[in-house]
This record gives sequence, C-alpha cells and structure tokens, in this order.
Amino acid sequence: MMLRTKTRFLALACAALLSACVTPAYLSKANVAAYREAIELNGRLTVNYQKDGQTETLTGKFSWNQTPAAVNVSLASPLGQTIATISVTPDAATLTQGDRAPRVARDIDTLTAQTLGWSLPVSGLRDWLQGYATGADGQRFAASPAANTVTTADGWRLTYVSWQDPDAAKPLPKRIDVARAASATVEAMEIRIVIDPQG
Repeated sequence: MMLRTKTRFLALACAALLSACVTPAYLSKANVAAYREAIELNGRLTVNYQKDGQTETLTGKFSWNQTPAAVNVSLASPLGQTIATISVTPDAATLTQGDRAPRVARDIDTLTAQTLGWSLPVSGLRDWLQGYATGADGQRFAASPAANTVTTADGWRLTYVSWQDPDAAKPLPKRIDVARAASATVEAMEIRIVIDPQG
C-alpha cells in the first residue's frame, strides 16, 4: 500500500516536473540564465497535497532530461529506487510505473488526470526549472534574486527561494516553492523543488 502511494506521488511529482506577486522581471530585463532548449537536471521533491481532507506529505528524487523534441523524467524513492518514468513528445505522453504496462495519452495533463485523478501543469516545468514562467497577465516572466515571485496564468504561485550562485550575473535556480490554492475544481497543493548543483 505504501509503495502504491509512493508510486502515485512520484508520478504526480513527475507530472508536476515536466504548468499577489511582486513586480515581474520580463525578458528584456532578465537576470536569470538564458533559456536552454536542452538541459539535464537532478534534484529532490517534497509534495504536500490533500487526500480525504487530510494533508499528505511525500518526498522523492527526480532526473529531468529535456531536448527540443522531448522531455524524459525519472522519479525515484528517497533511497533511489526508480518508481516511475515519463516521456513527453509533441505527439504523446507515456507514463510507466514499475512492471505495469505503459500508459499513453495525447498530452501529459490528460495522462496524469487519467492516472492520478487530477491534472497538473507539467509543461510549465520546462520553464519553471530554468527561472521562467508565463505570468497571470500573460507576460513572460524571468525570475531573479531581486524579483523572485510570480503567479502563473493557470494559478500556480512560484517563489524562487534560492539560487545556485546568487552572486552570478545570471544565476540558475536552486530551490523553487510552488503552491496552488484550492478552488471549486482543484485541490490545494504545495511542491518544493531543490535542484542539485550543475556541473
């Protein structure tokens, strides 16, 4: 039962890995490292979510490999056991858990909704992990140590808590806190993402 719960969490977190704020820093004033179409990142996740009226907390590790053509994410338990893998291309999303048959859908939001019972903005992580987002006003946001918070167009509040090298001219994110308030259609959720130093 615990393994099933951890498996669901890691798939959820992956879905979450692959969508009142301070004055935004837009691209013309960006102080974050330039956006890259191809990146490889590793890190840790802590997720707080609501289940049967109670707050559940789960942790895990992730590996993120992004190219212009696809995003591949591997989720593992705190001890390093692979729990789930997700592959997202422009045509389809595939989620594999343990020895179960892969599940496929047209997009990752649909897939996670089918698998987990709700949809998460996985595609947002392509930007968020690099310090970028689309703000509630539809403008492109670029985070920096001086302007580190934004609410996205789909209701997620991002806070860039710390940076790999805060004194660098264009630092890379280290810790990102992501939160979504409960509404009539979604449960409240909080995600803490810690990105390992990049070599």
